[in-house]
Amino acid sequence: MDKLNLAIVGATGMVGRTFLTVLEEMELPLGNLVLLASERSAGKKVLFQGKEIEVEELTEGSFDKERFQYALFSAGGSISEIYAPIATQNGITVIDNSSQWRMHEEVPLVVPEINMKAVEDHLLISNPNCSTIQSVLPLKVIHDLYQVERVAYTTYQAVSGSGQKGVEDLLGTRAGKEPSFYPKVISDNCLPQIDVFLEDGYTKEEQKMVDETRKILEDEKMKVTATCVRVPVLNGHSVAMNVTCREKIDYEALRKALASSEGIIYYETDYPTARDATGQDQVLLGRLRKDESLDNSLHLWCVADNIRKGAASNAVEILKRVWEERR
Repeated sequence: MDKLNLAIVGATGMVGRTFLTVLEEMELPLGNLVLLASERSAGKKVLFQGKEIEVEELTEGSFDKERFQYALFSAGGSISEIYAPIATQNGITVIDNSSQWRMHEEVPLVVPEINMKAVEDHLLISNPNCSTIQSVLPLKVIHDLYQVERVAYTTYQAVSGSGQKGVEDLLGTRAGKEPSFYPKVISDNCLPQIDVFLEDGYTKEEQKMVDETRKILEDEKMKVTATCVRVPVLNGHSVAMNVTCREKIDYEALRKALASSEGIIYYETDYPTARDATGQDQVLLGRLRKDESLDNSLHLWCVADNIRKGAASNAVEILKRVWEERR
């Protein structure tokens, strides 16, 4: 098949719109492009490659393999739970950006630079959590060289990770309004809560990073912990990583390995920030240094555009590779 026929579910949302931007930039040979969204968004016109496309209402009858053979989902877990199985039952390959299917044993959880082999002939493929994606890219390099025993994440996550409501809450509280989305004022503040609290005191976001890291790196014995913090930044997630390895670390060799790895930009003398990452599809690294308090341990600073590499471009790259393999 010379043309990629595609649907986007959640086409008018923040990630859905970025899907379109990334598709234009990658210049994939698209044939039919179907945009699906809620009844509220149906009828809206979206500009793509100079043409207006009308958004259609998402229904159970939307998934016609004659119209498209691939679908990118970014409309939330409840929508994916209902409609992804309908799509796959009709022979359509789904790449889902929600958390709904990530930890299902039979569903591959994929970062293209790490584990495309996990896709095989699956029709349902899951896109990992935004902070997990950027963190496991360098962690995979470290793990291959020195066998990671433990990693402790501290994340500093932008409000765009919450979608448009998060952005509006930051802008509103900056203007002196009361918070309408977050549990506390986010302007000039840091909130050590992303998603709901679980019984053990961790948040759901923190548990996602624990579970997804182990699944992607195929190491259920790896010790993983996380503290996830929402910060008053519009876009770009930052992660401070503390990593302990089973083997002695050669820092010169590690720097070279990180600098030459696909999808990574390594800062040797400077350090990257969320501003540097915005608009990019690479993961930016800096401040690599030995942890003097613990044997075979290091610190690493990691930033990425959470809407692009943390969601849209990771999913589109999966799509590109799967389509090229199967056409």
